[in-house]
Amino acid sequence: MFDLIARKQPNAKNDILSGVTVALALVPEAVAFAFVAGVAPMVGLYAAFMMGLITSIIGGRPGMISGATGAMAVVMVALVAQHGVQYLFAAVILAGVIQITAGLLKLGKFIRIVPHPVMLGFVNGLAIVIFLAQLGQFQVRGDAGMEWMQGSMLFTMGLLVFITMAIIHLLPKITTAIPSSLAAIVVVTLAVHLLGLDARTVIDFVRDSLPVEEAATATLKGDLPSFAIPMVPLSWEMLYIILPYSCILAAVGLIESLLTMSLIDEITDTRGQGNRECVGQGVANTVNGFFGGMGGCAMIGQSMININSGGRGRLSGITAALVLLCFILFAAKLIEVIPLAALVGVMFMVVLGTFEWSSFRIIRKIPTTDAFILVLVSGVTVFTDLAIAVVVGVIVSALVFAWKHAQHIHVETYIDDKGSKVYELRGPIFFGSVSNFRELFDPRNDPDDVIIEFQRSRVSDHSGIEALDSLADKYLAQGKTLHLRHLSPECRKLLKRAGSLCEVNVMEDPNYRVATDELA
Repeated sequence: MFDLIARKQPNAKNDILSGVTVALALVPEAVAFAFVAGVAPMVGLYAAFMMGLITSIIGGRPGMISGATGAMAVVMVALVAQHGVQYLFAAVILAGVIQITAGLLKLGKFIRIVPHPVMLGFVNGLAIVIFLAQLGQFQVRGDAGMEWMQGSMLFTMGLLVFITMAIIHLLPKITTAIPSSLAAIVVVTLAVHLLGLDARTVIDFVRDSLPVEEAATATLKGDLPSFAIPMVPLSWEMLYIILPYSCILAAVGLIESLLTMSLIDEITDTRGQGNRECVGQGVANTVNGFFGGMGGCAMIGQSMININSGGRGRLSGITAALVLLCFILFAAKLIEVIPLAALVGVMFMVVLGTFEWSSFRIIRKIPTTDAFILVLVSGVTVFTDLAIAVVVGVIVSALVFAWKHAQHIHVETYIDDKGSKVYELRGPIFFGSVSNFRELFDPRNDPDDVIIEFQRSRVSDHSGIEALDSLADKYLAQGKTLHLRHLSPECRKLLKRAGSLCEVNVMEDPNYRVATDELA
C-alpha cells in the first residue's frame, strides 16, 4: 500500500485535530449521499453526526469513522421514492435491530473468513469508487444541466487540488504538530478568499444539487435532531414493505463496517472487536431512525483520513461528530465557504493511501484464481456495490477451494495384525469430494472386516454423511463389517444416520474450529 500511514498510539491532541479534519471532510460526503438517497441534506448531516458519535463511543474499532454512506444510500433511494422518508426511518430502525441481533449472536467473527484476495479487491474497488465520486466535483450547473468545468475554472480547480495534495504529502516531512490534511484545507481556503479566486465552494455544490427555486436560499445551518417516532402505520403490510430493505441495509452496513475494521486493524497493527462493532452500528442506526437520520455505516475514506492524520482513539471519532454538530448549529457559514478543491485533494490522497499498489506487483506471482478473484471483486465493487462484490468474491473463493480440495482425497491401505483391511483416509469428505471418495473402496473384494481411519480426515457436510451411509450399506449388503475409527466429536454428531450401519471406534480426535468467539 502507498505508505501514507504512521503506526502511532492514541494521543489526545492528535485525536482532536484529526477529528476536526474529518468533520470538514464529512460535510460534502453526507450532503452528497443524502441527495443520492433522495432526502434533504440535513438528514444526511444528522446521520453523519449520530453514526459518528455513537459508534465512536460504543463501537468495536477506535479510530474508525462512521456516517452516511453511498453503499447504503443506493439501497434507500427506491424506498424513499415509492413510500417517502418516514418509511426510510422505520427501515433504518429495523436494520439497526437486525445488526444488534447479529452482534449479540456473535456473527461478527465470521468476517475473518473473507479471503485475502477478496480483501484486496474490496480495498482497490473502494479506492476507485472514491476517486470516481470526486470527479462529480468538476461539474457545474449550466443551461443544459450539469456540465464539465472548462477554461480558467478548470485550471483553478486543478491547481488547488494539486496544492492541497502537495501540502499533505510534504508537510509531514517538516512537522507533524498538526494534521497535514487540516493544514491543507485551511491554507487553500485562505488562499482562495484572500486572492479572490473563482473556485467552487461547499455551498455551491449544495445549490447545484437542489432545484433552482430552492438553491438561492440553501444553507447548511440546522437545529439539534429531535426525537420522533416514524409516522408509518403499524401493520404487517408496512413490515412487508420495509423488511427487505432493512435486511439489505443491515447486511451492507455490517459488511462495509467489518471489512473497514479489518483494514484498519492491519494498518495500525491492532485488533478491533467485530461483535461489538455490530452492536454499535445497530444502536447508531436505531437512534438514527428515531431522530431523523438516514443511517449509515463505517466510511473507509473518512476513516483513512483519520488514521492518516494521527487519529487512533475513540476521541477522534467523538470530536469529528461533535465538531460537525457545531458546524451545523453555529458555524455553517464557515463550512459553506471551504473550496471543494481542498476536500477533493484530501480525498485523492485517501485514494492513493487506500489502493493496494502492491497488487500490481504480486498479481503475476499469486495463483491465477486468486488474481481473478482480486480483479473480479474490484470490478463488481465499482459497477454494483461492495456487498454484492464481497458475496461474489467469497462464493467464487469457496468454489475454487472446494474444487481444489476435492482432488486431494486419497487413501493408503494395509492389512493389520488382526486381518482387517485398513483404509487410511486423507483429505476431507464433502460435497466436492464424495465422487472421488466412493471410487477409493472395493466392498466386493475386501475382507470381512474393514476399518476406515479418520485420523487425517473428517466428514464436513451432509453429502459426506450420505457417502459414508451409502458405503456402509454396500459393505452390509456383502455381509461385511465397516468400522470408522478416530472420528472427531463433530463428525460423530453428523453420523447419526450412519450409526446403525457403521461401528464407530470410541477414540476421538481434538475439536476442530474455524473461528472462535475470543475477542470477537
